[in-house]
Amino acid sequence: MTYSVRQVLEQTPVNQVSPDSQLSKQLSTHAPEDYVRWFRNAAPYINSHQGKTMVLMFGGEAVDHDNFINIVHDIALLSSLGIRLVIVHGARPQIASRINDVGFNSTISRGLRVTDKAALKEVTAACGALRIQIEAMLTTGLINSPMHGARLRVQSGNYVIAKPMGVVNGVDFQHTGIVRRIDAEGINASLAAGNIVLLSPVGYSTTGEVFNIALEDIAVQTAVSLGADKLIGFSEQQGVMDTQGNLIKSCSSFDLRQLLHDFERNQNNDQHDESTELLYRAIVQASEQGVPRCHCVSYQQETALLQELFTRDGSGTLIAKQHDEQFVQASIDDVGGILELIQPLEQSGVLVRRSRKRLETEIETFSLIKKEGVIIACAALLPFDTSYIEDNRSAELACVVTHPDYRKEGLGERLLSSIERKAKEQQINSLFVLTTVSEHWFREHGFVESNVDELPQQKQQLYNFQRNSKVLKKDL
Repeated sequence: MTYSVRQVLEQTPVNQVSPDSQLSKQLSTHAPEDYVRWFRNAAPYINSHQGKTMVLMFGGEAVDHDNFINIVHDIALLSSLGIRLVIVHGARPQIASRINDVGFNSTISRGLRVTDKAALKEVTAACGALRIQIEAMLTTGLINSPMHGARLRVQSGNYVIAKPMGVVNGVDFQHTGIVRRIDAEGINASLAAGNIVLLSPVGYSTTGEVFNIALEDIAVQTAVSLGADKLIGFSEQQGVMDTQGNLIKSCSSFDLRQLLHDFERNQNNDQHDESTELLYRAIVQASEQGVPRCHCVSYQQETALLQELFTRDGSGTLIAKQHDEQFVQASIDDVGGILELIQPLEQSGVLVRRSRKRLETEIETFSLIKKEGVIIACAALLPFDTSYIEDNRSAELACVVTHPDYRKEGLGERLLSSIERKAKEQQINSLFVLTTVSEHWFREHGFVESNVDELPQQKQQLYNFQRNSKVLKKDL
């Protein structure tokens, strides 16, 4: 339902869409029940995002792209859902174009423009024109557009306090500056009033000067200063791409930093360019300075932002801060640690007893979370032999255990998410779990009540009716 995401959330009648549009043709293939079902599935994400602060950052390339109008529509929708939005836009291509038009050279050093007085005039003109263009688009309210009735209030101002970059390696950057501080109090007051805050890539000093500032610097410092829940960066790519050009669905800030090192070692890599590097470095910096979740999505894909925020699989890449814990695949050396972790639950009857021999046989199915070398959580993914029904492969999620000292740190959720990704990689369509005491936890995480008859035949034959375990299922 690629094109129905925005349509469902906006609850815009289909008859308001042009009958010749690609969206209209796509919508006509889905029954109304599909819209309602998708809307219900989106409800948990709507609830979790409501009242949260998100910083959106995109370069001037995104504004020039034909899809930018759809991003504007999505911004309006997010605002209507009660999300506090700060937009930080760049203007590099627009500035470069104006400088080229007037016919003088402008030096680039360390990826930043040396802004003399003549260049500063073009910087302020380009930023002002772009800010007005974005404000105008956010003000649109035509009756047949998704913006109808939005009545957005957009506020810009002197929220970015700057200082000169100075002389670096002998180069005087003149009117190129860096963020000195962000007026977080002023921005929060504007957000509390229901406004969208729009920041351009300029800042103002206490001496009354104007400075050209990198988009990434403003976005990171704004997100950190506000304690934002998310920083969302728009890229030409679908998201974060590995060195082979494959999308990385989720990773840690540490992983992204390592990827940047890989890019540096392979300068000819097609996935590496200056704008990509600047975006990735900004995400790493924001994540390591406390922004809980960062996202990288495409500015070219029509529904990328909404899919990333309101669907389970997303569309781009989720980047989270590296935790102290390590996710690892179990090896034979971990058998003793797993037995030590699960033994108390076996003794209490919560888990079925596993002998060392059985555990050694199944060790490759276990995923672990370790902290300082000690196993603090584990889970096993046991695929069923369903070669005779390849289109409906299923597996058992078993032995999900977290050490008592860490049960309030969300390890179970992170481990479950990791297991689900692994299951999808193995083309497994559904997970079964048998539990005696943790039914509600699994139901809270998307499992639904099932019964023994729905288990694969081989598992039915092994079911222990004396334990009378609850059977739960989750479709992936």
